[in-house]
Amino acid sequence: MSPLLLRGARLPDGDVRDLLLDPDSGLVARVAPPGVLPSGPDELDLTGHLLLPAPAEPHAHLDKALTWDLAQALPAGAPAGALPGDLSSAVTAWRAYAARVTEEDVFQRAGRAVDELRANGVTAVRTHVDLLTDNGSYRAGDPLRGLRALLRLRRQLRGRVRLQIAVLHIDAPDELLHQALDLGADLLGDCPHLSADPAASVERTLRIAAEHQVGVDLHADETLDPGAQDLRLLARAVRERGFVSGVTASHCVSLGAVEPEEAARTAKEVAAAGIGVVALPLTNLYLQGRDRPSSTPRGLTAVRALLDAGVTVAAGGDNIRDPFNPVGRADPLETASLLVTAGHLTPGEALHAVTAGARAVLGLPEAGPYEGAVADLLAVRAQTVSEVLGASCPERLVFAGGRLVSRTSVVRELY
Repeated sequence: MSPLLLRGARLPDGDVRDLLLDPDSGLVARVAPPGVLPSGPDELDLTGHLLLPAPAEPHAHLDKALTWDLAQALPAGAPAGALPGDLSSAVTAWRAYAARVTEEDVFQRAGRAVDELRANGVTAVRTHVDLLTDNGSYRAGDPLRGLRALLRLRRQLRGRVRLQIAVLHIDAPDELLHQALDLGADLLGDCPHLSADPAASVERTLRIAAEHQVGVDLHADETLDPGAQDLRLLARAVRERGFVSGVTASHCVSLGAVEPEEAARTAKEVAAAGIGVVALPLTNLYLQGRDRPSSTPRGLTAVRALLDAGVTVAAGGDNIRDPFNPVGRADPLETASLLVTAGHLTPGEALHAVTAGARAVLGLPEAGPYEGAVADLLAVRAQTVSEVLGASCPERLVFAGGRLVSRTSVVRELY
């Protein structure tokens, strides 16, 4: 393919520049003042657009996506939806629906969800996938059907969206975890706080992941209980083991429920262990705190303490209209906006969490409108970062590896 020349784009620092993208290398080849770079056969005029690093989605559940209305329609007497809206109710509702899930069902819904993510600017996704049970048993049916669907989708998306798959389990048999990783899953996940023995669960997950030389991404401390210890257990285990394949802790809600001094101490342990943390404001604000109708706490990790300690912090959208959250636009800019509102980050910090921070957690090289960076870019019709996060700004162009992969145009008529 020919190089692609972007004309008149406004960069995050306010400068207006032309950029030359090289689709062969997938990198930004040149950045120059307007008019310096010679014209070529392929050009786009980005006047009026802010050009940003493309977001990454560090925590999705594509196997569950778009099932809220389907779960609500279960036969009379079956658990439906996620009422009263807490985590345990959501788990019950999903398990009731999951018994009906087929490989093709997951493949089709996950594909539609990725299309939404891609149109909003996402060029890389890490999705968790359940090992599906039948009446609570991992040994009945095909518990790997969700994984098989996402492996198919990963092959289909090559060159447009990079898809990482983390196997999510709760006390599943070792042989099933080995089988899932042998099939091609990229990471091993776990929910230690839902296990009978969280410390043993963390140790087992790290051991099996190390045997397969894959990374780990745990659902950690998804509770407002200040006594939850998943994150500290993980940090200590990683430091003792010297685990090198990459470790992520997602949710970490309880860290936001402890005193500042304790949050700071834990954050330092997490930084020392090299663990990345993914904040998930949309789903956690929906699920957490329902048992406290007065002065309801924010269901959000201690993002400021983590940043101050030097932890790599990312932010994700988590669930997209499923029993764990009936809303969600598959839009990282919505996630970043919530980090400003509920997490009290600056717009720049919040944008970093869904772009550079998210890519760092995924182990991907830097992307952005800079020479030598990966040419994964998002052009939004806006002038400033605060406008991007505050106004929704649906008009977007998305570039992956130097190629245009999505364009959304809007016609607005006011009378």
